[in-house]
Amino acid sequence: MNPTFLVTHSGGFHADELLSSVILTRLYPDAKIVRSRAPDWIAAGADRIVYDVGGAYDAETRIFDHHQRGAPLRDDGQPYSSFGLIWRHFGRDYLRATGLPDQHIEVVHTSFDSSFVLPVDLVDNGALSPSTAGILAGLTLPALLETLKPVFDDADPEAETQSFHRALAIARHFVEAGIGKAAAKLRAEALVLDAIASAGQGRILELPFGMPFRSAVVKAGADHLLFVVHPRDKDWCVTGIRRADEGFDLRADLPAAWGGLVNAELEAASGVAGASFCHKGRFIAAARTREAALALADIAVLEAQAEQARAVA
Repeated sequence: MNPTFLVTHSGGFHADELLSSVILTRLYPDAKIVRSRAPDWIAAGADRIVYDVGGAYDAETRIFDHHQRGAPLRDDGQPYSSFGLIWRHFGRDYLRATGLPDQHIEVVHTSFDSSFVLPVDLVDNGALSPSTAGILAGLTLPALLETLKPVFDDADPEAETQSFHRALAIARHFVEAGIGKAAAKLRAEALVLDAIASAGQGRILELPFGMPFRSAVVKAGADHLLFVVHPRDKDWCVTGIRRADEGFDLRADLPAAWGGLVNAELEAASGVAGASFCHKGRFIAAARTREAALALADIAVLEAQAEQARAVA
C-alpha cells in the first residue's frame, strides 16, 4: 500500500533525511511530508513511512531510524544513516522510476551507494569528519545543505519547514545529477568498448563525441592506448589518458614544445595546419579539423614512444 505520509523529525534538518526525502517523494509523489516528533506520528502505521526518527529499524513496519541502541550496520561494520537505509530498501525502485535499464540497476545502485550515500552516512554518524576535506570542508554536500537552515533568530514559525523544502529541492538536483552521471557512464562504456575494438593495437582511440572513457579503457585492458581524439562543438580534441582514477599523471603527455601554444605558434611548433590550442599542462590539445587532431595525436604518440625508448636505454 502506498503511504499517505512520509514522516521525519521536526527541528533542524540534516543531509540524511533531506536525501531520504528525495528518494521517497519520487516514489510516492502524492504522499505528504510530515515533520514531527509527536509519538502518534513517529509510530508505525499502515499509512506512513517513518525515517530518521522513531527509535527503530524495521523494514516490515516501514520505520527507518538509526539513532537507537543496536542501530543497523553495513556488512563491513560501517554505520547507516536514514539515507543509507532508505537507499538500501528503496533505491532500486527509485532507479527504475528514473527509467534506468534493468541491466544497469545493480551496478548504479552499488556505485551510488559507495560514492554518494556512504559518505553521507558516515558524516551523519560522526564516523567521518568533514574536516578531512581540509579547506573544502565547508563545501561538502552535508555542510552546504545545512547552510540552508534558518538563522537562530528567525522568528517565523514556518521558517524550518520552508527552509526544509527549499533544501529538498536543491538536494533533489544533486541526487538526480549523480544518478544521471552514473547512468551516462554505463551508456558511454558500450560506445567506448566498440571504439577500442575498432582501434585494434593502435595507440589512438577515436570516439564519436566527448564522453567518459577511462573506466572502459581499463575494463578492456587496453593498456596500449595513449591518446583519445573526439569532436567538440566546433573543433576536435586530443586528450591524454590518466594512469589512475585519482591524480593527473598521464600514460603519455603531449609534447613539451607544444605546452601553452595557440593557433599559428602551435601550427609552427607541431607542423600541423589547423592546430589551435595546447594546454600548458599538456593533457589536452585542440584542432580545427579531425585530420589535424589525428595528426597531432600521431606526432604525440611518436614522441612518447621515443621518450620511453630513451628512458629504457
